[in-house]
Amino acid sequence: MRQTCFPPRPVHLLALVIWLVAGVAMQWLDHHQYLDLASLAVLLVLAATLSSLVLSPVASLVSSTLGVIAFNWCFISPRGTLQVDLREQLLLLLILLTVSWTVALLMGRQRAMTLEACRQTRQAEQLRQLGDSLRDAASPEDTLPLLGQMLAQLARQPVSLLAGEQLHLAPVSADQLDGLRLSCQISKALGPGTGRHEEQQAWYLPLRGRTASFGAALLPLEQTAPDQALRLQAQGLCDQMGLALERSQTRQQAMADRNQARQQALRNTLLAAIAHDYRTPLACILGAATALLEQRDRLQPEQCQRLALTIRDEALALSRLTENTLQLARLDAPGPDITTDWEALDEIISTVVQRLRRRCPVRQIRTRLSTGLPLVRCNAILLAQLLDNLLDNALKYSPDQQPVEVETAFDQDRIWLRVMDRGPGIAPGWQERIFGTFERGPQSGDRRGTGIGLALCRTIARVSGGQLGYRPREGGGACFEYSLPVLPVPATDTDHTNGEQP
Repeated sequence: MRQTCFPPRPVHLLALVIWLVAGVAMQWLDHHQYLDLASLAVLLVLAATLSSLVLSPVASLVSSTLGVIAFNWCFISPRGTLQVDLREQLLLLLILLTVSWTVALLMGRQRAMTLEACRQTRQAEQLRQLGDSLRDAASPEDTLPLLGQMLAQLARQPVSLLAGEQLHLAPVSADQLDGLRLSCQISKALGPGTGRHEEQQAWYLPLRGRTASFGAALLPLEQTAPDQALRLQAQGLCDQMGLALERSQTRQQAMADRNQARQQALRNTLLAAIAHDYRTPLACILGAATALLEQRDRLQPEQCQRLALTIRDEALALSRLTENTLQLARLDAPGPDITTDWEALDEIISTVVQRLRRRCPVRQIRTRLSTGLPLVRCNAILLAQLLDNLLDNALKYSPDQQPVEVETAFDQDRIWLRVMDRGPGIAPGWQERIFGTFERGPQSGDRRGTGIGLALCRTIARVSGGQLGYRPREGGGACFEYSLPVLPVPATDTDHTNGEQP
């Protein structure tokens, strides 16, 4: 929209007041003979200068000419006529006219330069405002309404935007939609002054990036003259949006490529780990099963039982390895779908501990659970798997005669679940590394493992909104601490958990 840098006012009336005040002043000064003719002429030049501040160049030239004619009529002898008797007076009038015209032209040029500077300032401010909005927005599409508002100010009527294949703001006809798509496809502006489809009563401006266009804008021209400076400003706004859309698309593609590469690397690593770590238990199962099948008649009952236990234990180890590996691959994928509900933490702990006691009847597991534990928002299967892995590690790396302990604590903000043992602990340089995939610390010794269990526990803690860390236990041993925030339980969920009808 074209605007001026000067406040709106009745400029012609103001110029008329200036000339009237100057005329009255010159009449009064001439009547009292305070000033001579040359001094009165200076007042005429002053009035011409002041009126040029508010009038256009043409109006200033006309008013200056009329002022010189009126000065000749009123103050140059013979008065009341346009005749000039003396050459000096004629020269004075010519000088007055020349100076007045010069001042009018200079003021007109200065006014034009001022208006151009104001226009450029407004354009720069528009570009800056759009750039700030694009920088702060989560997605460039969120700033499309702002771009439409700016373009509507330029066109003085609603505009339409095509971003990708989606239309925004004002609806368009089928022909206009084809024009928008053509402008986007060829990355060229269409309409008056563009050299392409100049018969159109609208501008079709592409949202250009560096390599392609990512949409187009439709600016109707029914209420706006096809000013090329206006089109260049609108095109600059569209190009800024196009560059932002291109950067956003590039970021999304790069993120997708990284996720795909990460998934492929994880898949390859998991396959390599499975191929390596499945060999030993499979060999044990195959050997025990072969012995039972081929030498059953020559084996004692105790030997048969021992071979059957070997098959069971190795099958359980394979089952745990498979479950942990698949779970880690699923949770490491972008945006895993995790279903959560309000659960009682003490019930999950009791279930896992009882299962481990049946699996390892010779080991002692002690629990110290706080009374009044609040409900937690979690996935019960994942939380049970986390606790099962922590307890399995504690049983594996601690002496058989030492108990493994599970305790809970809470305050107003967080709940803590701790698994503690009296094993060798973790070396300082490995206290964070052990949570990496396939990382096994020096304390592992000859114990079998893949380094997946703790990595899975850390991943479960992360996707569940909690934190899992390690700290040395006083008196020796390890303490793995899982914490998660205390969330307010809605009344309906509390009633449902307690078995009451809402």
